[in-house]
Amino acid sequence: MKLFGTRIPASAGAGMVIVAALALASLAAPLIAPHGETETVGDIWLGPGAGHWLGTDSIGRDMLSRLLYGGRTTLGIALAITLLSFSLGIVTGFSAAVLGRRVDQVLTRIVDTLMAIPVLIFALMILSALGTSIPVLIVTIAVLDATRVFRLARLVAQGIAVQEYVEVARLRGEGLAWVIVREILPNAVPPLLAEFGMRFGFTILFVAGLSFLGLGIQPPYADWGGMVRDNAQAINFGMLAPLMPAAAIALLTIGINLIVDWLLSVRAVGQAGEIA
Repeated sequence: MKLFGTRIPASAGAGMVIVAALALASLAAPLIAPHGETETVGDIWLGPGAGHWLGTDSIGRDMLSRLLYGGRTTLGIALAITLLSFSLGIVTGFSAAVLGRRVDQVLTRIVDTLMAIPVLIFALMILSALGTSIPVLIVTIAVLDATRVFRLARLVAQGIAVQEYVEVARLRGEGLAWVIVREILPNAVPPLLAEFGMRFGFTILFVAGLSFLGLGIQPPYADWGGMVRDNAQAINFGMLAPLMPAAAIALLTIGINLIVDWLLSVRAVGQAGEIA
């Protein structure tokens, strides 16, 4: 199988299968989940059995159903955060690269200020002050994550903006918007695409971490980080309940990393070919 003109290695193929399977199962949660997201169906921390394939959680809800619904919440919010952060980061990064030194200095100083504060501490401060609603969570993490995207987008755009084909477009009288959309953006896609996968994986872990600390997705909604927190005490009794959502997070992260590793290798090969 080939994609982007290159053969997909087995590791990347496995990563795509993992991510696609988890995403499809999460999207189909209302159709395939045996019970409702908040429905209590039995005693607490029951082991896997015929009625509950993965057992029950700390208040007697079906673990399989919670995992499916939790995947939808976790993936959906992580995707929304990543899309918003990339929109902000690319727009500001490209602006800093092409609008002159003054704009570049102002935007860079703002980003440097935000990056000087540890992300987790900053997020905890904002969420503690503004609340933990889903919109606040998405915007807060997206703004913090956009600083990383800004640095990459600015660097990539600066390298492309000095290329001959960009100078030719300017000499033809093309406007700034045309140059950005038609010349800079298409050539910046490969590194930005690889960064998108990487940031998406980091965002999933970050959202899960906030949920574990009680500042992420709030009950009654299911999410994998919150499920680990809710069932953490089951470890003391030899139960596997908290390990299941933790395994789902780990499996998804591994799948994303396998895809990103392949995208980065494709990018490296492309750069080597351009140099040659």
